[in-house]
Amino acid sequence: MTIGSLAKAAEINVETIRYYQRLGLMTEPEKPLGGIRRYDEDALARLRFIRRARWLGFSLEEIGELLKLEDGTHCDEAKALGERKLGNVRDKIRSLQQIEGVLDQLVEECCTQKDSVTCPLIASLHEGFETVAQ
Repeated sequence: MTIGSLAKAAEINVETIRYYQRLGLMTEPEKPLGGIRRYDEDALARLRFIRRARWLGFSLEEIGELLKLEDGTHCDEAKALGERKLGNVRDKIRSLQQIEGVLDQLVEECCTQKDSVTCPLIASLHEGFETVAQ
């Protein structure tokens, strides 16, 4: 398939494929003399792998590492990458829960202070606030 049909099948942009090629995540097939480069099903499978890994939050650098480990003999290294990513996700969840708590408190204050000239939410962003430990 051409790069355009590959992009359509993978549901990504042609420029994204070219970017992945520049990063070394995808190989660029040889261009026949006077012809058009053709991509095979392996290229499509690789793009789908990259998309799924991106959805899980892996960086392009981390995806490159995973692709180097994909022969099946490096499960321990892949597991370590996965555990590190899982730790990052859990840290983000804790942080988001803390943000949720602070915002919940600030929004509640907005609703209870009817006679206030300044908005408690905006004032707290200027003055600072205590974070809620979760």
